[in-house]
Amino acid sequence: MPRAKKTDVKKTNEKPKAKALKLEKAPKKTEEEIAKRRANAPQTLRGMKDVLPADQPYWEYVRETARRLAREFGYQRIDTPIMEETGLFLRSVGKQTDIVEKEMYSFVDQGEDKITLRPEATAAIVRAYINHGMWNQPQPVKMFYIGPMFRHEKPQRGRYRQMHQAGFEVIGSDHPVVDAQIAQIAHLIFKEMGLETVIHINSIGDEESRAQYKEELVNHYRSNRSQICENCKKRLTKNPLRLLDCKEEGCVAVRAEAPQIVDYLNEISKNHFVRVLEYLDELEVPYQLNPYLVRGLDYYDHTVFEIMPVGEGNDLALGGGGRYNGLVELLGGEPAPACGFSWGLDRIILYMKEKDFEIEDRGEPDIFLAQLGEPARRHMLALFNELRKEGIRTAESFAKDALKHQLEAANKLGARFTLILGQKEVLDGTVLIRDMHSGIQEVVDFKKIIPELKRKLATPRPIRPKPVEVESEPEELEVEEDDEEDKE
Repeated sequence: MPRAKKTDVKKTNEKPKAKALKLEKAPKKTEEEIAKRRANAPQTLRGMKDVLPADQPYWEYVRETARRLAREFGYQRIDTPIMEETGLFLRSVGKQTDIVEKEMYSFVDQGEDKITLRPEATAAIVRAYINHGMWNQPQPVKMFYIGPMFRHEKPQRGRYRQMHQAGFEVIGSDHPVVDAQIAQIAHLIFKEMGLETVIHINSIGDEESRAQYKEELVNHYRSNRSQICENCKKRLTKNPLRLLDCKEEGCVAVRAEAPQIVDYLNEISKNHFVRVLEYLDELEVPYQLNPYLVRGLDYYDHTVFEIMPVGEGNDLALGGGGRYNGLVELLGGEPAPACGFSWGLDRIILYMKEKDFEIEDRGEPDIFLAQLGEPARRHMLALFNELRKEGIRTAESFAKDALKHQLEAANKLGARFTLILGQKEVLDGTVLIRDMHSGIQEVVDFKKIIPELKRKLATPRPIRPKPVEVESEPEELEVEEDDEEDKE
């Protein structure tokens, strides 16, 4: 059988060279083309907003203040669904309120269920209280919440269609001391954030007191019908108490001569309100009687209040609340008196920024890790995990090669110290520590870096770290290869 002719095969360890790819640069876009492209980008819905990273320190500061006070006063966190059955809000908030009539985001889902994005949280918390049999727990039950609410109203200063609220609710006690302590917590939340506020407070009494008062109030406004706005003409029959809440010029003038509800309180309502005020005096909570203050939801009775900033021109209520003794029974539970308040995170953060409030802990890293060369990058990767386990806030930019760019990032992030590791430091087993406030550098044993950092971090952080001009890389560092510009 004939054999196949042998072919000499030359063995080699050489790998075939990859062909260089030539990438053509895209033509530079004109400013007009860039503007047109941006104009076509998706936008947020009207009345919605993004909370950007630069604003997050404010948000976290406000949330943490609420969480801390909740722990101190014995309130437990509750989270309810963002969506609820529409009927929950029709029954609790009231069919004649602005929220139900024109502000709720309601729809019918694929299962033909009527669904609403929650416009407020109290009704949902009461629903949870009933559903989960919380009346079997020691009374009163104290709960707090933080989350988004949705109302389709006209967007304006401090008011959004998706807004964020926090609140405290007490269910299971009708004692006046509960009203006073709820108002105290409301005051303390703002006080501990450095905001000076005063509680505007009133009593709208029980149902018996309100019935007689509403009759006198309607008679007064009807006699001045020509001076009030169209909305208030509708409120005469639908929701008379909301007449007192109107900000139209003519309506404000009519309100000034309107009867005051405190003159129509029965003995039970009057005694309750007097005791609330006595407790507030004992707690040294600043308050101001406001005989025309009402709340916009139907479930309120007895004590109602709003938290107002102190100072001229500060007419933006930061929060409000009051008592709602009949809501649990209205929604199908056994009678359980309740009291609570809520406040808008969007509004308070807007107010803090307008007043140039400083946030001491802005979430800035304590340490930034900078490296030159691949061996240094590997060492820093391992060090990052060690620092994380020690609870030291650390930032990095491992994807960058240029030291200048890394130090610029450390400056922008507000790091207190930057650890710099190059080829020489890797060989010597050392690392450079640069104080980003003073610019002073020192060499430290790499193995002793964690205790050294803890020692340095024990001193208070400067309120505003002084930016360090980054003109060149430290002379001490040696690099394995040329330090190229980052390709991003």
